[in-house]
Amino acid sequence: MHPLSKESFFGLTLTQQIKTLYTEGKFIVAIRYYKHKINLYQIQDYFVEVFYNHKLDQLESIQLLSTNTKRMKFYTDQIKLPSTFNA
Repeated sequence: MHPLSKESFFGLTLTQQIKTLYTEGKFIVAIRYYKHKINLYQIQDYFVEVFYNHKLDQLESIQLLSTNTKRMKFYTDQIKLPSTFNA
């Protein structure tokens, strides 16, 4: 796997981001959050959330995981994330 910075990843097209997640990312966990199923992936030293609206059968967004999000509790209840990471 070649190094891919956050900036480089988010500079890719949506199609390229999806391909990169599936070929180079490590799937961590999926959670349900309101109307979304969110898949959490790790690429290099950062985490990416993929928001999928199952009712609309549509991928709505791909975002960098922020440690300030209220969703962190959902993740930390299920898995042990590193105490510090570049988000």
